[in-house]
Amino acid sequence: MLRSDGAEIALAVQRWRGDAAGDDAWLLDRCTGPVLDLGCGPGRLVAALARRGIRALGVDASAAAVAQCRARGAAVVRRDVFGALPAAGRWQHVLLADGNIGIGGDPARLLRRAAALLAPGGTLLVETDPDPGARWSGTARVHTPDGAGMPLPWAVVGAAVLREVAAGLGLRMSATAAGPRSFAELHVEPGTGGEEV
Repeated sequence: MLRSDGAEIALAVQRWRGDAAGDDAWLLDRCTGPVLDLGCGPGRLVAALARRGIRALGVDASAAAVAQCRARGAAVVRRDVFGALPAAGRWQHVLLADGNIGIGGDPARLLRRAAALLAPGGTLLVETDPDPGARWSGTARVHTPDGAGMPLPWAVVGAAVLREVAAGLGLRMSATAAGPRSFAELHVEPGTGGEEV
């Protein structure tokens, strides 16, 4: 991925295409009820949750990702995460794994959207940048041997920045994990609701 600030990020394509493993357990173990995976890619987490007997649905705008999801037997819809989605307001967990907090280039807008999809008491499970203070937004293009894709709005946030953004939206960070892959769990504060803004 080539960002508009010139940074080049190696994408974890083999991990995305493989089965859920390793650090994915941090996310999977926190899923105890219906899960919506925003930007699910090839669907490894959706498939892993289904194997655990947890109802899960992937959402991705990419036709190739949706086809790969379906090929592995994962439930998926091809949609924009900001468009109409099934069972809005009834999901116990919403996943933003693999850096998908960057979708749309505005983490606050995406968190508001994700919170609005949750049932009362639900959680957002977010993979953050390993640098807690990371904060960037702009556009990014995926480069493959076949060429470069269209520039898309994208963002990067670390856990400390996510805590700050989340607090402004009535979301409370209840758990984190730091390492080469870093994660955070967010809850909607009572009385703030999950309404979209």
